[in-house]
Amino acid sequence: MKILRPITALAASAAIALVPVSSALAQRQPPSPEQRIQRLERQVEEMQRRVFPKGKPADTAGFADDPAATQSSVMSLDQRLDALERQLADMLRQSEENGNRLRNLEAGINQLKTSDDQRIQALEQRMNDAAAAATAVPQSQEAVTVPSTSPKGKPPQPKPPAAAPQKMTEEASAAPATDPGEDAYTEGFHLWEAGKYDDAISSLRSFVKAYPKHRRVSYANNLIGRALLDKGQPRDAASALLANYRGNPGGERAPDSLYYLGQALMQLGQPAQACKAYGELDAVYGAKIRPDLKSLETDAKAKANCS
Repeated sequence: MKILRPITALAASAAIALVPVSSALAQRQPPSPEQRIQRLERQVEEMQRRVFPKGKPADTAGFADDPAATQSSVMSLDQRLDALERQLADMLRQSEENGNRLRNLEAGINQLKTSDDQRIQALEQRMNDAAAAATAVPQSQEAVTVPSTSPKGKPPQPKPPAAAPQKMTEEASAAPATDPGEDAYTEGFHLWEAGKYDDAISSLRSFVKAYPKHRRVSYANNLIGRALLDKGQPRDAASALLANYRGNPGGERAPDSLYYLGQALMQLGQPAQACKAYGELDAVYGAKIRPDLKSLETDAKAKANCS
């Protein structure tokens, strides 16, 4: 009995020592899933209060019961994005076209100004030359037609005054300065007028190649397009006429090329494009269009049902 008492006391003391250890182990165990969820909810609420100080977002935001995106909604978003991209591309294209059109207009205006200055200078020079010639002719005439006495004592026979100046004026008008470029263009024009369209096209192209800076180049290129149109080749005619307008918008026959471009498009069965050509004619040249060309354009727009 004496031996059992120390053993019982030892066991009791060991049990008492193990009680704090087991409670400590229980405290060190990881939290349960519910505790972890509660802690996460508290953290999310705290974060929402900091991010949205004026009010929390929707109660269901970020939870699993949110409605999922459907296939139709995704397709609708894709279609709207595609439409926006197409509209943006159209806007960029229109901006580039407007920029090119403005550059062409500026180039045409500058070329027209240069051409007008050259023509004015040429007219002024011709007027100065004519005034100098008119001043020199009467002086020479007086020196020649005033004899002192007649060889046989007869009174001098007066000669008709101003006969010599009139003759000189007629000779000057009958023998103008020749222009080989003008002659070359006139030859092609007469061939076209005679209905020899192939010969006219060949002659006019040779003229354009030989005299690229001549004022009749705009006439020649426009006439080439008209000859192709008369031959029954509206597609080639449209290309030639459009090239004449774009290459030299300040040329004297650039408006005519736009009108006949509309005629070629009508023969190709494209009235809407023809209306665009007539609209371009009005927008670019406006009040500068010749009355006869404006009358033709009015009839053509009526035939094409242009609004």
